[in-house]
Amino acid sequence: MVYKNKQRVHRNFLCGLLALVWSMALPVKSQPAFDLNAGNAAVEVVIPAVVPIIYQNVSANAGDATLVLRVTTLITNAWYDATAPYHPTAVGVYSHLGRRPESQASNANLNVALMYASYQVLNRLLPEFTGSWRAMLEQVGLDPDDESEDITTAVGLGNVAGIAVANGRENDGMNQLGNEGPIASPAYSDYTGYVPVNTAYRLHRPSRWQPDIQRQGLGLYKVQQFVTPQYALVEPYSFESPHLFSLPRPFKSNITHRKAYVVQANEVLQASANLTEEQKLKAELFDNKIVSLGISAVHAALSQNLTLLEFIQLDFLTNMAAFDAGIFVWKEKRRHDAVRPFSAINLLYRYRWVRAWGGPGQGSADVPGDEWQSYLEEADHPEYPSASACFCQAHAQSARLFLGTDLLQYPVNYPAGSSRIEPGVTPASDTTLVFDTWTDLAQDCGQSRLWAGVHFRSAIDESMAFCPRFGDMAVEYMDSLIKGTAALRLPSQGRDF
Repeated sequence: MVYKNKQRVHRNFLCGLLALVWSMALPVKSQPAFDLNAGNAAVEVVIPAVVPIIYQNVSANAGDATLVLRVTTLITNAWYDATAPYHPTAVGVYSHLGRRPESQASNANLNVALMYASYQVLNRLLPEFTGSWRAMLEQVGLDPDDESEDITTAVGLGNVAGIAVANGRENDGMNQLGNEGPIASPAYSDYTGYVPVNTAYRLHRPSRWQPDIQRQGLGLYKVQQFVTPQYALVEPYSFESPHLFSLPRPFKSNITHRKAYVVQANEVLQASANLTEEQKLKAELFDNKIVSLGISAVHAALSQNLTLLEFIQLDFLTNMAAFDAGIFVWKEKRRHDAVRPFSAINLLYRYRWVRAWGGPGQGSADVPGDEWQSYLEEADHPEYPSASACFCQAHAQSARLFLGTDLLQYPVNYPAGSSRIEPGVTPASDTTLVFDTWTDLAQDCGQSRLWAGVHFRSAIDESMAFCPRFGDMAVEYMDSLIKGTAALRLPSQGRDF
């Protein structure tokens, strides 16, 4: 009952935050006045400033997890490092800045430190939006030109910690500056030499990934490229190397095991033909990593009445868990390079009709097998294992352990007709999805990839079984940071391929 009361207290704020996230654009200057002494600048100022820019310039639907997680993880890392000196024992990841007296651990100092840390990291990650980051500080009365590095002050702690995090991750293997690999290349581009064995126009090898041709607008199409395959080389926070772990080969995705290949394709078709409104909404929700991962952690922090320091610890922890899990997933995706359902189904049923989802607003219909499409467009990477299922398991496990409870009760509101895929049609009336526990959230996240037609069951099941360990390892590392026993991390240098 106490938990439900807290949830009611925070519901209006959470609904407002979700409205911002769904809206995709809300200028920083339109935000209500913020009180440094009483509020949470991370949630009320930084997130509203960053989210629209992620949507507009990083990932339109917040589905490109490698790029979204890089932004959110570095920001939350900066929050954590900047405020660690105000904790009785904690140390930062990339900076050990001593200890401030308990009398200085005020809400205002914490907010100022995290704001300046955000400013430093964002100027390095997304320097083309410096004007937005300046406005972010100015709207709460802070001076973006204050470059103090006096670590006895909140401003100095924020600047020094933010710069340390930015320096620490700048050459971590993600190719942020375009200078990693054997030759200079555009920022975040692949330097590993990955080339798909299939083209978008011909499935030469039916067991392997085929880039899709995806509609971008009227008469406009794109051929997929494996997004950031170098993510497999990025330095993790909570373990030494992704090569410590591996998954079995996807037996059913091997065309030489034809019966199994057909069975798993038919399971996807069956799910497609029987899509419910609720499944469609959940598929869209978990495609959006900001709402499904980021805002669920915010909700948990608010509903459980965490302190500002505890909120920062939780948010960095859950981002770190998913970030590290993704490094492993990308290593496995490249290693197995497995076929997506659309390729297998188009191949198996190219001269036949299949019963499936017929397209936006069409419900279940008979469609030519070589024209079948999934409810969601496939992400720009090979199929196995499921990244979303892995992210959600790592995220949920880390939050569950940190909070000491599986209880969540996370509500997500969908006004009638607000579907991204079926606008004006789905849902038929105002709908609220409620995830009672972290277990429910992670379970539905995984299954949504089958409902959406973008993954085979084995890719989901393997991730769901394997990936909670990344939550465990993130919690173990976070515990060492909070206790002050973690060693200072040197700037990252990436990994050998």
